[in-house]
Amino acid sequence: MTARDLAIAANRALAAAGQSDMVWGHAAVRDPDGRGIWIKAPGWGFEEIDGDRIQLVSWDAEVVEGDGAPHKECHIHLEILRHRPDLHGTVHSHAQAAVAFAALDTPLLPISHEGALFGGADVPRFTLTGGLVRTPDLGRALAGTLGDAPAALMPKHGLVAAGTSAEAAVMHAVLLDGACRTQLTAMAAGPVRVWSDGAEAAAKRDECWPPSQIDAGFGYLARKDGRR
Repeated sequence: MTARDLAIAANRALAAAGQSDMVWGHAAVRDPDGRGIWIKAPGWGFEEIDGDRIQLVSWDAEVVEGDGAPHKECHIHLEILRHRPDLHGTVHSHAQAAVAFAALDTPLLPISHEGALFGGADVPRFTLTGGLVRTPDLGRALAGTLGDAPAALMPKHGLVAAGTSAEAAVMHAVLLDGACRTQLTAMAAGPVRVWSDGAEAAAKRDECWPPSQIDAGFGYLARKDGRR
């Protein structure tokens, strides 16, 4: 599958996972020829993305292929992928559970398989702004916050996720949102009393989320979308 096709599939998989926010949010895939990123065109929902609604955006944030202007927040993807040459996919969404959980300013605990994605460590949080990440400087700051983590919360805004493949980036976004939703549910019932310690969480991360399981999860979302 080409990077262009992967970008289409990634955006549609996010819709299948319930991360749509009307026309906002985007997934991107590194162009293998070094020209920039493949990203959905502005003004369309995740589930609406097809071959006519995808753009190739250069590292200078200019549209090389496709119609219209680039996303105002394309710098999220450009700067994370520039900062981490090993990464090939990125996601930014306004997943509701992640936004709600970030507002509590409480640690994300490994109380579920999804929570173990971070190996028992809290999820990084980008707090420089709750507004749009619309400049290279803000994109670089976000990339620094993300670091080597699979995903980060953006309080008052959403989440960002990344992976060595488009499939991994999508699944990291989905798993973070799921972990936030599970902890919100537990906290609504009372104090959280049981979670994995660091050693168990790290072991569960390796056991539950190897590449084969990441690909299996993405494959499910692709089948749920029904177009791949």
